[in-house]
Amino acid sequence: MTALVSLSGVSKIFDNGTQAFGPLDLDVGSHEFVSLLGPSGCGKSTALRVIAGLLQPSAGALAFPASRPEIGFVFQEATLMPWRRTLANVQLPLELKGVGRGEAEARAREALARVGLNGFETAFPRELSGGMKMRVSIARALAAKPKLLLMDEPFAALDEPTRQALNDDLLKLWREDGLTVIFVTHSVYESTYLSTRVVVMTPRPGRIAADIALDFPPDRTETFRLSPEFAEAAAKVTAALHGAHT
Repeated sequence: MTALVSLSGVSKIFDNGTQAFGPLDLDVGSHEFVSLLGPSGCGKSTALRVIAGLLQPSAGALAFPASRPEIGFVFQEATLMPWRRTLANVQLPLELKGVGRGEAEARAREALARVGLNGFETAFPRELSGGMKMRVSIARALAAKPKLLLMDEPFAALDEPTRQALNDDLLKLWREDGLTVIFVTHSVYESTYLSTRVVVMTPRPGRIAADIALDFPPDRTETFRLSPEFAEAAAKVTAALHGAHT
């Protein structure tokens, strides 16, 4: 497997001396869906920001062996501009990159359609539900046509039915676009359902305690959530998480 992104001995220490994580050695290949699972404060979100280039590592090397891919980032909060309508929010990063107005609008409309928000182009964020706001955030990331999608607990604040629906939608987008996804979550069940690999991290400073490959069909459904195979895999991930704590 050729790595799309590779971390070799990467650590992050903040100015106050707190070591968030590391050292981490992690290779993520093209078209993988890798979840980072661990307790609060173990450095999962910080690691994601280092991969995105939003933070610089304190030690080690971050590399993109082929070339740096286009990266999309979805935060835990939708972070929409309250004074911009839905379409304008999705267009914003394209505008900042200098994409022409016509192309930016066309790409934004396409992205909104793909996340099921046709007809909401002129709505303000205050007029949208929590799940709809997160769909706008995902559309904003997709409009840039990323190869690597980084997601920092995007569904944590949503009710369970909405969360499961967005999980299914995310898997569909992952399959259709051939995305590579690195997904931060606290949920054993979410990480097991979504991933081709679950990387379990220890408490701070976060290190890799287990790297669990999951060989599931890409077109998972509600039936799969109720299957013995899913229950067995979730139990394995739970055991690894408990082991990381001890």
